[in-house]
Amino acid sequence: MRLIEAVFPVDKRDQVEDAVKKHKPTHWRFSATEEDDSAVLRALFVEEGAQGLVDALQDICENDDKWRIIVLPVEATAPKPDDGEEKDDKNNEQNGRKNVALREEIYDDVADGAELSLDFFILTFASAIVAALGLNADNIAAVIGAMVIAPLLGPILAISLGVALGDTKLLLRAGRNAVAGLALGFATAALIGAMFGVNMESDELMSRTVAGIDSVVLALAAGVAAALSIVAGISSALVGVMVAVALLPPAAAAGLFLGAGEIGSFGRSVLLLTVNVVCIMIAAQSVYFYKGVRPRTWFEQKAADRALRINIAVLAALLLFLVAIIVLAPTGSMPDVPGSGD
Repeated sequence: MRLIEAVFPVDKRDQVEDAVKKHKPTHWRFSATEEDDSAVLRALFVEEGAQGLVDALQDICENDDKWRIIVLPVEATAPKPDDGEEKDDKNNEQNGRKNVALREEIYDDVADGAELSLDFFILTFASAIVAALGLNADNIAAVIGAMVIAPLLGPILAISLGVALGDTKLLLRAGRNAVAGLALGFATAALIGAMFGVNMESDELMSRTVAGIDSVVLALAAGVAAALSIVAGISSALVGVMVAVALLPPAAAAGLFLGAGEIGSFGRSVLLLTVNVVCIMIAAQSVYFYKGVRPRTWFEQKAADRALRINIAVLAALLLFLVAIIVLAPTGSMPDVPGSGD
């Protein structure tokens, strides 16, 4: 349930009222403000329709200065929705549309992932240290701890949303964050590898040199879960750990191997990391498309749909190439560890 509160120019009252009647909120009312040239609309939506009204209000007011739309989550309402509204909710659930957040809510949730901050770099640096040392020591608890603190979910979701909305600025800012985060983690691990070497007998480390079809499935599942956590408006904390599982360990492993001069193992870790990044992006963008996350205007929708199709096609082609490498090259099994065959 959502409460839409809109302040708009009073001369737009008739247009706003027509929009309200078209989108049929559960409850709505108008009220005056202290300023004579403004009015307030409050509209409660039990489920569907809120996005349509928000878009309509933006279309009506976009050429004016004095307007503001506020979207508030509603935990409960009394009296409870009637039987007709409950039936609509069931139909929405069957159509896969239940609990879809508004476009503006989704954007607000992921926008932080497109902003560089000192905290982002500190968390990335710390998580890379913990991951690298944990992998080298074959310490699964340390690796899990690194994935908990790794801030990798935000940039990935922001990139996918930027593509879905055709928002080039968001896409570029999020891409910068993702590259900066992975580069920092990679460089940190490489420095540790150069200083301390690598433990080739560590199962945790060597498992990050194995890319198989199961890696593709895991990364696709992580991407779907990440996008759904935002679209459905639910907590993404645990989903962030799932995404970190696919990104941080192989990036740290690749850095360790490069720093220690183990080029063969470095290449296999990079392959796993690339597979995971591509799969997460494909899955997240597919979820946004399926859930109807689109720009507001028709022109923007056309441009975004075209960009999304091109982007998914390129990623799909890249994934097919990577899968071919996995199938044809000996990357689907643990490499031999010196002394292990005795």
